[in-house]
Amino acid sequence: MSFEREEVVVSRDIPAVSVPYGAPVTIEAGCVALITQKLGGSYTVMVDGNLYRVDGQDADALGHEPEEVENTRPEGPITAQYVQDEAWERLSTCYDPEIPVDIVNLGLVYRCEVIETGPETFNIEVDMTLTAPGCGMGPFIADEARGKLLTIPGVDEVAVDLVWDPPWSREMIS
Repeated sequence: MSFEREEVVVSRDIPAVSVPYGAPVTIEAGCVALITQKLGGSYTVMVDGNLYRVDGQDADALGHEPEEVENTRPEGPITAQYVQDEAWERLSTCYDPEIPVDIVNLGLVYRCEVIETGPETFNIEVDMTLTAPGCGMGPFIADEARGKLLTIPGVDEVAVDLVWDPPWSREMIS
């Protein structure tokens, strides 16, 4: 997967998150932004030498089409195996904004458990870590994972916990 950096003029004010601190900011209309990464439905942009994460729903302000999340219900009943497969698929669309590798292939997801709570209804519990304990993007990445998992048909609740044991290391990258 190759992405060529693109310089754009921001067409309207857009909410963003500063990288790596995780602080909410507003990128103002008229700013020149360099898109450095477009993965998983979000964008990493550089404005005045600082990196920001922009949600895909605001892609229009960067001159791109917003990506739609497909929420197609499977033919037949929703099973725990279907939810498990979808969960790993959706987790693999969550990217570290500084590294063009998803959280699954980075080895950040330690556990993804599907719990049946009723007929065709499920909860998901995820344990994940970060590349560095002080990363300010941790809650943001965990919230993104939670939001994507909640779009799976049949899923009622999702808990994503940040854990530090075992500590992440480069050997965990697949």
